[in-house]
Amino acid sequence: MTNKIDLAGRIAAVTGAAQGIGYAIAARLLESGAKVALWDRDSELLGHTASRLMELGEVLAVTMDQTDFKSVKTALSVTQDDFGGIDILVNNAGISGPTMPVVDYPVEDWRRILDVDLTGPFHCCKAVVPGMIERGYGRIVSVSSIAGKEGNPNAAAYSAAKAGVIALTKSLGKELATHNIAVNCVTPAAAKTRIFDQISQEHIDYMLARIPRGRFLKVEEVAAMVAWLASEENSFTTGAVFDLSGGRATY
Repeated sequence: MTNKIDLAGRIAAVTGAAQGIGYAIAARLLESGAKVALWDRDSELLGHTASRLMELGEVLAVTMDQTDFKSVKTALSVTQDDFGGIDILVNNAGISGPTMPVVDYPVEDWRRILDVDLTGPFHCCKAVVPGMIERGYGRIVSVSSIAGKEGNPNAAAYSAAKAGVIALTKSLGKELATHNIAVNCVTPAAAKTRIFDQISQEHIDYMLARIPRGRFLKVEEVAAMVAWLASEENSFTTGAVFDLSGGRATY
C-alpha cells in the first residue's frame, strides 16, 4: 500500500516518460491526481505508454528531443495549449553510454552523453522556469545518479554528467528559493531498466556489489520519493540531493 500524495490540480511534465523510471514516476503522479505530459523522443513507444497510463488519469504524449532547445520549447507550448502552465518538471531522461576507460572513450560519445544527460535538463529548466516564476510556484525534480557522487570507473561521461545535474540543482535551487519553487534531485543506485542494455555485464555486477541492500532499486521506489518532492508539502527543502542508493552513498 502506498501513501497518497496530494497533487490534485497540478500539471506535470516528465521527460523520458515512455519507459523505466520515467514511466513509474508518471504513473505515481497520475495516481496522486496530477495531469501528466509525457515528454519523450521515442514517438512509437510513447504512444503505447500513453494508452496504458490513460486509465490512471489525464495524460498528454509529446514527442520531443531535450538536446534541442527549440524542441523543448515546442513541447512546452503544446503542453500549455492542452493543460496550461507546468507546475512540476521531472528531468528523468538519460542514457548511459559506453562502458570503457577514459583513455579509450570516444570523443563523440562523451559529447553525446553530456548533451543528453546534462544539457537536456538545463534546456528543460530554462524553458519551464519563467512560467513558474510568473505563477509563483513550481517543483523541479531531476534524476541524477549515485555515479554523480562517487564516479563509477569506466563510466566517466555518465558520472560527470550526473555530477553536473547535482550542481545544476544546487545552483538553480538558490536562484529560485524566494519564488516558492523547490529544485531538488535524487541520486539512485542502479535500477533494472532498459538502460542495462547499454551496459556491460561486468559493470552491472560491479554496481550490484556496491549496494549494501544486495539488490537493485525498484522504479516504484524512485517514483515514491519523486512524488513527495514534487508536492506542495515539500515547502522548504531546495537545492538538495536525496539518495536512493540502498546504503551505497557515503556522503
